[in-house]
Amino acid sequence: MGGDYDAIFGAMKKAWPCETIAVVCDTNGSKAALSTLTGAATGMKIMVVDVKGPQDMGKAISTLTSRKPDAILLLAGDRIAGDGSAAATFLIQRMAAIKVPTAATTEAGVKQGAALGVGPGTGGKLMSNAKVAGVAGVAVPAGATVL
Repeated sequence: MGGDYDAIFGAMKKAWPCETIAVVCDTNGSKAALSTLTGAATGMKIMVVDVKGPQDMGKAISTLTSRKPDAILLLAGDRIAGDGSAAATFLIQRMAAIKVPTAATTEAGVKQGAALGVGPGTGGKLMSNAKVAGVAGVAVPAGATVL
């Protein structure tokens, strides 16, 4: 499963200057994914913001706004802030407004607003949401399929 994150971290490093990546998730429910993700994040700092339910998203946004990571990575299967959830949409919109782009490993995440996506859920294709990338102030990566 390390391969699930190798492609997205490689694409993020090429597309944007990334040192600190934030992940908003239910840490108990996403332990395996977090372990795999941190193993693949060579040379990057991972900031995990734990949420137990949608009611915690406001506090998560405050934490992210004050700490200002270089990017956010959605965990596809997270039960709170995973791809397709209302919490992920809220997160993507708030972070783009302060110029922090979001990345995903699924096409659903890119359609939802992630500026960059590649991984098992994209069939290995590099994808970008150009509208949100523009709001977040980042370039659409070369060779990306624009959604």
